Amino acid sequence: MKILVPVKRVVDYNVKIRVKPDNTGVELTNVKMSMNPFDEISVEEALRLKEAGKAEEIVIVSIGPAKAEETIRTALAMGADRGILIETDEAVEPLAVAKLLKGVVEAEQPGLVIVGKQAIDDDSNQTGQMLAALLNWGQATFASKIDLGSDKATVTREVDGGLQTIDVKLPAIVTSDLRLNEPRYASLPNIMKAKKKPLDKKAPADFGVDVAPRLKVLKTEEPGGRKAGIKVKSVEELVSSLKTAGVI
Repeated sequence: MKILVPVKRVVDYNVKIRVKPDNTGVELTNVKMSMNPFDEISVEEALRLKEAGKAEEIVIVSIGPAKAEETIRTALAMGADRGILIETDEAVEPLAVAKLLKGVVEAEQPGLVIVGKQAIDDDSNQTGQMLAALLNWGQATFASKIDLGSDKATVTREVDGGLQTIDVKLPAIVTSDLRLNEPRYASLPNIMKAKKKPLDKKAPADFGVDVAPRLKVLKTEEPGGRKAGIKVKSVEELVSSLKTAGVI
């Protein structure tokens, strides 16, 4: 089986986000970028499935600027086999991403696609679901455990009420949640080897997809600071204050 894993280049999760002075977006100049954390989890899960003998090849795909090649190389250093970069300088929205991934899936014919449940920059949580709809494949979102069989995957999902276990027929789309696994670090020898692994470069036009944004960001603002609390002398005063504030 071949597993396809999309990865996204985002601002590193340890970096404090700064809004541009003109409020048109987030400052990206000279900011450390890295692989989206949920995508790292997806790569790790694909590697574990391969190590368990349930997959033969892991293909990494990323959509973004030329520097996104570094993100793909990171996944290759972790142990993936080859990469595909769909190069564009546009800010690609989830529907366009799903359409591009549909083209890659049709060309590569994977048995499983593992997608991070969301990217930490836009938090859309839409790409996996849209891709499943476009392909007319089954989907299992928010996965915290994946058991892969010959023709189906048994996936434990994180839901509001706890955990839900479902069977999904292969080929399928799975979106990874935080507790699926703990991603490994790439060793120095593997980082060097990754430089020689194959990486194909494509353009959105190769898949006939228009990536022009459909949404316009009107304004970006930092969240307001927390206001100071107040001290109360009794439970009665606390309850009264909460009622006044409309909390209860």
